[in-house]
Amino acid sequence: MYGLQNKVCLITGGAGSIGLATAQSLIEYGARIALVDRDTEALEKAAEKLNCLPDNLLLLTADVSVEAEAEKYVNATVEAFGRIDVLFSNAGNFGTIAPIQDYPIEAFDSVYAVHVRGAFLAAKYAVPHMTRGSSIIITSSVAGLRGDPGVYAYITAKHAQTGLMRVMAKELAPQGIRVNTINPGPVDNGFQKRVEDGLSEEIGRDGTEFFDEIIPMGRHGQPEEIAQSVLYLASDQSSYTTGTVLLVDGGMNI
Repeated sequence: MYGLQNKVCLITGGAGSIGLATAQSLIEYGARIALVDRDTEALEKAAEKLNCLPDNLLLLTADVSVEAEAEKYVNATVEAFGRIDVLFSNAGNFGTIAPIQDYPIEAFDSVYAVHVRGAFLAAKYAVPHMTRGSSIIITSSVAGLRGDPGVYAYITAKHAQTGLMRVMAKELAPQGIRVNTINPGPVDNGFQKRVEDGLSEEIGRDGTEFFDEIIPMGRHGQPEEIAQSVLYLASDQSSYTTGTVLLVDGGMNI
């Protein structure tokens, strides 16, 4: 149905909830997975949760923002599996929330490096190993379509990912390589919980309840729901879809 049997799928941020849920969905349709994360222990724990044959799973520790490490994890994937059919650039960090005059430069640089430089480097080294019918998916966010006070690093980086996606989509379309972003709203996971804990301090009320009130569907998404949309963009079902921002946000951007 999805045309993913024996496809090679490289996932950064692979030990997080969305990366892990996506890996499991791809595995269920016969894909082979290279899972990249900067936390080796988290990678090993993630692997234990996956229903995957050992020969079909590769674990790679890397900082996606470092060029040499990006080149190394791509080369290791190709050495193990021969090619790359799907690149899911999913690594992310948040930074902080603060007024512009107080926003720490180090936090801004760190977030931009992971989200934008990381996605750029992943594609730079993966594209030469991709052929017609391949797919690149970047995890952006509903934050990439809005502005909120104090969220300087994260929102700026998420907007920039959309620009990166559109440039690649137009450049790679003649080669038959699709490029899209997936833009989740708040997801019920540890990453979002840390964001909401910080927001609670800023606004003086429960951050999770605040988000649920502004999401028309009235709840956070589940990692598995985001994974199903990534599955669509990774598969042959999206063969005529490129340059697209796919919102999976419970209507938050309406």
